[in-house]
Amino acid sequence: MREYIVKNGEKLRLGYTTGSCAAAASGAAAFMLLSGKRKESVTLELAGGRTFDIEILDIDIADSYVSCAVKKDSGDDPDITNGALIYSRVSKAADGINIEGGKGVGRVTKRGLDQPVGNAAINSTPRRMIEESLKSIASDFGYEGGFDVIISVPAGEELAKKTFNPRLGIEGGISIIGTTGVVEPMSEKAILDTIRIELTQKKEEGAISVLLTPGNYGQAYIKNALGIDPESAVVVSNFIGDSLSMCRELGFKNVLLIGHVGKLVKVAGGMLNTHSKYGDCRMEIISSHAAKYWLKAEAASEILQCASCDDAIRILRENNLFEKSFASITERISYNLNYAGSGNMQTECILFSNEYGLISESENAEEFLKIFKDK
Repeated sequence: MREYIVKNGEKLRLGYTTGSCAAAASGAAAFMLLSGKRKESVTLELAGGRTFDIEILDIDIADSYVSCAVKKDSGDDPDITNGALIYSRVSKAADGINIEGGKGVGRVTKRGLDQPVGNAAINSTPRRMIEESLKSIASDFGYEGGFDVIISVPAGEELAKKTFNPRLGIEGGISIIGTTGVVEPMSEKAILDTIRIELTQKKEEGAISVLLTPGNYGQAYIKNALGIDPESAVVVSNFIGDSLSMCRELGFKNVLLIGHVGKLVKVAGGMLNTHSKYGDCRMEIISSHAAKYWLKAEAASEILQCASCDDAIRILRENNLFEKSFASITERISYNLNYAGSGNMQTECILFSNEYGLISESENAEEFLKIFKDK
């Protein structure tokens, strides 16, 4: 059965997670192990009453085990693991259900993840799904023993190089993940989950100060202009407000946000999710702050027609209003960041441009920067 959702007027096909694949393959393998019969498809029931008919592939029935695979189907979501084969090898055990990772499944090397250091990166929900599936099969056959389960992904090691796993401290393969079992196209939850994991890891390592950046431009600036290891920064994409809330929740005291001017100018207008779908108020913000210092109407009109902040900066420089205008903009960014973070957390910011380099910084940004340069 195909399942769909509608987003922004577009009908999008849902998929299922690597965790769902592992659970489906494990259930099918256990059925074949106990019955001696081939099972070439299963119906997977997931959150919200959704069901997926899943084909079972590459079946290997031996005396002591059964191995089979499910092909990951991410629906209309551009998931890097789409099409990968997720294998489960199930054998009988004296008792309990023992779940391990095989080839292509990563292993946890840093604290703060779903699994303890040393464990296979098979998260709690997929483990529960696998256990429930096997218990149900065992009950159907009156089997009172246990199972040993090995989940593997032959292409996992290569796929992991295109994910956040190496950065998160998961080595050797992909993670078997999923909280609902369902992949929703264009899901923001996966990004927010990754941000939370990285922030949690920083806190577990004892940090009270954290460095944030929206993306690749920020990482490059942190490395090339500031001489700081870009891996020390948590990439927050457009989710600045959500990330600050997480920082506050986790108990960080100091937050330094370093970002491209084109992204952070939006924060001066109160936009704490800077994705373009929520609006683009950059030129209006720049021209309004410059108007405080008597920007001429002709120049303001020209700024409002600009396609980039660099071009707007050029006009401000020509009118000798660049420093004053961006001091005002940065003050407002700082105010909005601290309002969003609130509590006992202090947030500072640094704005840069690929063309002009350092644009501006908040009052205590240099002091915060020393924290990360000294590490």
